[in-house]
Amino acid sequence: MKNVTSILKLSFKLYLVLFSFSVLAQDIASKKNDLIITPRVGYDILPIYDNRAPYVDYEGGLNLGASVDYYFNFIGIGADFDYIKNTAINQYPTENIFQADGVALTDLMLSENDITRMFWGIGPNFRYLTKNRKFSAEVNTRVGLSNIKGGTVSLSDLKTGLLLNYHSGYDVKNVLAAKGQIRFTYYFSENLGFTLGSYYLRHFGATELDEFGFASSHQPFSTIQGDEGTSINVLGRNSEPVIENIRDTDISSIGAFAGISYRFGKSNKEKNVCPVCNLDHKPHCTIPENCTVAIVAKDKFSKERIPNADIAVTDENGKIIKSGKTNVYGAVIFDDVPSGNYTVTGNGYGVALEAATITIEDFKACKDGNKPIEKEILYGDENFILEGEIIECNSIVNISNANVLLRDTNTSTQKNTISDEEGKFNFQLKQVSIYTLKGNKDGYFSHEVEVNTKDYDRSKSLFIDFQMCVDPCGKAIRLNNINFNLGKWDILPMAFSELEYVIELMNDNPEIKVEMSSHTDSRGSNEFNQKLSQKRAQATVDYLVSKGIAKDRLIAVGLGETKPLNICRDYINCSEEQYAVNRRTEFKVICPSEE
Repeated sequence: MKNVTSILKLSFKLYLVLFSFSVLAQDIASKKNDLIITPRVGYDILPIYDNRAPYVDYEGGLNLGASVDYYFNFIGIGADFDYIKNTAINQYPTENIFQADGVALTDLMLSENDITRMFWGIGPNFRYLTKNRKFSAEVNTRVGLSNIKGGTVSLSDLKTGLLLNYHSGYDVKNVLAAKGQIRFTYYFSENLGFTLGSYYLRHFGATELDEFGFASSHQPFSTIQGDEGTSINVLGRNSEPVIENIRDTDISSIGAFAGISYRFGKSNKEKNVCPVCNLDHKPHCTIPENCTVAIVAKDKFSKERIPNADIAVTDENGKIIKSGKTNVYGAVIFDDVPSGNYTVTGNGYGVALEAATITIEDFKACKDGNKPIEKEILYGDENFILEGEIIECNSIVNISNANVLLRDTNTSTQKNTISDEEGKFNFQLKQVSIYTLKGNKDGYFSHEVEVNTKDYDRSKSLFIDFQMCVDPCGKAIRLNNINFNLGKWDILPMAFSELEYVIELMNDNPEIKVEMSSHTDSRGSNEFNQKLSQKRAQATVDYLVSKGIAKDRLIAVGLGETKPLNICRDYINCSEEQYAVNRRTEFKVICPSEE
């Protein structure tokens, strides 16, 4: 342990030398490099002493400290000093204590001593600093040495000489310690700032004080309930005190602090900083005659950004001097706009946006502060915007040029639009309404799907994201839960919900024809399986006809065991799960070219 301590002392001194050299070697007045000193005061909130004294606890206390940090832009090195004061508290009972023979212990003497910790450490820093240098967020790590002293607790009875509770405390130097902290600083001038932060500090292997040859002891006792709920503490008869030997313990704590940070360097006035680029150089940059104008399109109610809105800036004569579309973030930037009075108009999703004005005063503020002119124009329509996407079912393939039909179920009015190259489309939907949507394209078909705007809150969102899918004709689609009894072809009740899907599809698409096919597994003869599958396919068609589907729109095809989906064929033994994959009922929409 002594060798480790010596090495740490030497490393600590080396760090200090390197730190001092770095400070001297750098230009403190540089914009990116900063030397910062922060005196601070705080409170050690949660001290934890890992000793074996069950009736001794520790209270938080004062924390005084200082930090010296040097930053090379966002990374740096720093050194910390901390003085922490905790109070050792006796938790052993001090009232209603009796010996086993009933004699009360009334002449008690209690001694509780404060414990102090002093820490010196050094280590790397990391920070985020805003461009205007007003705010910084830092993470600091430190490794160093500490001195720990005090914390003796003693409770004894003077008349009997019994030592009821005891912990020796600490008196140790050069204990290895590590610290991590976060700090937030707001600079109200170039040099002065206010800092808030928190820390975690841990000391490793602090040896307890050896005063009587042991670290802690306490007399065992039991607590019983007396009259009126009074607790009576009775010492054990002829029991020996519980004694713990000296050992190395870890000590840790969490705390918070506030401080004043002083950042060395010239003030902006002393530097004569360039008003354009905010750097200390001459000659200064030329202040531009024109300004950049940033326009953001937002929803008036939910404050969501409006992408792809057409924006125009017109002068007092109605002439458009700048125009463009907002990006995905609802913003468009116009550079090099000459001073003047302008009107900003826009159109998003076919709705005119509420106009904004740009005045000569805006241009003066732009030039004085070297900041762009920022304006918002608002989407004030109270309807929702359905942003839809149409894809092929069970895939990620977008379907372009699909005709999407929207029907208002309350008024029976209809609208339609065509999906773009990415399968995207949009509609305006009224609040508290129910709509159905259906996608059509040659070679594809779909169900009607429902959108209920009652499920959405217009104050929270303008957009309703929606995805619908279409299936291509000629694609076999498996129907689940269409099972038959062994060797039978009667339609069972569990199949009704699946066949209802086909019925709705054919009612939604009265022009399509459907092939119903049935498949068996490979067990049994080919001839038997072929006949059985044909009967099952026909039974499925008959059920659909009984539900109002025209017979000439349906074809029954029994395929037996001819189209397995796995390796389970004749003379190959498979599990029941593998056979079940091949026993299935499918349907497919017949493509016009196949009719």
